[in-house]
Amino acid sequence: MKASDVRVKTQDQLNDELASLKKEQFNLRFQKATGQLEKTARVKQVRRDIARIKTIAAEKSAGKKA
Repeated sequence: MKASDVRVKTQDQLNDELASLKKEQFNLRFQKATGQLEKTARVKQVRRDIARIKTIAAEKSAGKKA
């Protein structure tokens, strides 16, 4: 997911995307613990996508307050 894709989304869409990524991260952690995880790079990708969404959401909310 690119930052430009995230920036065009509304706050509600960002919250929905964040929730789905957190669920995926939870499932990936369980897969790793049980030895079923095949795409190990996906863990890093999901973690970075979560951080990207949180950062842009914070920028948007700060922009509204200023």
